[in-house]
Amino acid sequence: MDKKNRPERFMQRRLEALHKRHLYRQLHVVAAGCDPWLERDGQRLLNLSSNSYLGLAGHPDVKAAAAAAASELGCGAGASRLIAGTSVLQITLETRLAHFKQAEAALLFSSGYMANIGVIPALVGPGDLVLGDELNHASLIDGCRLSRATYQTYPHTNVTALEQHLAQARTSGPQGQCLVVTDTVFSMDGDLAPLADIAALCQQYDALLYVDEAHATGCLGPGGRGLVAATGVKEQVTVAMSTLSKALGNAGAFITADQLVIEYVLNVARSFIFTTALPPTVVAAALAALDVLEREPQRVERLQALGTFLRQGLQQLGFNTLASATHIVPVLVGDSARALEMASALQQAGVFAVAIRPPTVPLGAARVRASVMASHTEEDLVFAIDAFGAVGRRLGLIA
Repeated sequence: MDKKNRPERFMQRRLEALHKRHLYRQLHVVAAGCDPWLERDGQRLLNLSSNSYLGLAGHPDVKAAAAAAASELGCGAGASRLIAGTSVLQITLETRLAHFKQAEAALLFSSGYMANIGVIPALVGPGDLVLGDELNHASLIDGCRLSRATYQTYPHTNVTALEQHLAQARTSGPQGQCLVVTDTVFSMDGDLAPLADIAALCQQYDALLYVDEAHATGCLGPGGRGLVAATGVKEQVTVAMSTLSKALGNAGAFITADQLVIEYVLNVARSFIFTTALPPTVVAAALAALDVLEREPQRVERLQALGTFLRQGLQQLGFNTLASATHIVPVLVGDSARALEMASALQQAGVFAVAIRPPTVPLGAARVRASVMASHTEEDLVFAIDAFGAVGRRLGLIA
């Protein structure tokens, strides 16, 4: 076959199109990407792109727990949980996580993505209705699509529109189950779902509620228990998904729910049934991270105080930080090429904050996303604010 006619040509054409639209992506090697400062391409940079929000990924206790587990138990679980992959360590972690979240039970998953694409299709299917915030994470969207239920979105955080969807479904929509799905902290905007209002609507219209607390667990609420705890709606939430890979500094995820729900998901969710269990190193490290969080809950308050410090500093310079109210602080640029230019200039100035472009965000809403860690200092963030200001003025983004 002539090379130019090979099927691989469509890949090349698509990559070329991504280049032209400034949407091409590639990997870059960094050293110690969970620390407040990192090294990339031989340059020392302030790290504003890590999701290790509490600074626990590199905590000595967490690293020691992983090393001890590897020495004693090895580096792999060996099988899925339902075959030979469940250990006392995993049961201990699930029990601790349920207690931490003040829920009846918890169930571990290999990632937040795997949890979302497994649990949502376990809750709804053909003939049911799923309503999701239009800015939900891709894994939530994929879980909704994989369920084969009727899937509709409502405008971002718009509870009036959500109620209209629910009211219409009651009178003329699918006659099966109704499920509302939302992030609690939106990872690219840093804003909060109006969770109390959403929970009240779900109760009023007899809908299930699935929430993704990936960027809230360990970051918000009493003791870092998340937005569900902060708003007091635990009884109205059917399933809450949280990750171990962000504030808790490890890998994997877990759901919390009533015991009946956990028993059901364990028997139905394909991404749980057919996946090798988390390795003992990760489980032990997650237990150690939970120990640190419960011993040092002030990390949560420090994280949000630093987020406010950075956000207000950038706003005073004239940057648009959207509706951010958390440790995630986006700087709206709009054009993808300009966002890449800004991120590159920031790196030259000593700040690592990545450009976020479609399809991660809507067209015309490219931005540079900064995320704070509790292990940052105010001096670190003053350095960042000064760099943003200098770059923004040079590029004509601020006056």
